Amino acid sequence: MNVKVNDTVLVLTGKYKGKQGKVLKTYPDAGKVIVEGVNIVHKHEKARKATETSRIVTEEGAIDVSNVEVVCDKCGKATRVAHTVIDGKKVRVCKKCGASLDKAYVKKAKAAAAAEEEAPKKRTRKRSKKAEETAPAGEEN
Repeated sequence: MNVKVNDTVLVLTGKYKGKQGKVLKTYPDAGKVIVEGVNIVHKHEKARKATETSRIVTEEGAIDVSNVEVVCDKCGKATRVAHTVIDGKKVRVCKKCGASLDKAYVKKAKAAAAAEEEAPKKRTRKRSKKAEETAPAGEEN
């Protein structure tokens, strides 16, 4: 199953066709997902104690994972999911623009790029640094 929790997905078929929402829960064994604001069902809850009241609760029902498609954050289009290996890690990528769909990997990649871009500072010992400052120009210890 190529859909994960917190992915934004587009519903392809059914009553909620064209609606986008965030994946709240996945059921890989059953091949179903629960999407925010999609497949709203009504449940009747009976009062279990004398102080409670019976009520009708609305919540999201599960829909089949084949009826949703992941929406790319970068290009904003619904896309099928491709897989590539980057730095020895299998990553989900958008088939249309090639951007990574794994949010945790995107953060790590940005941090690594920033670290590579910034040149490392040369490490010097405090004693030698103080000796350089106190010694007059042109003389060495």
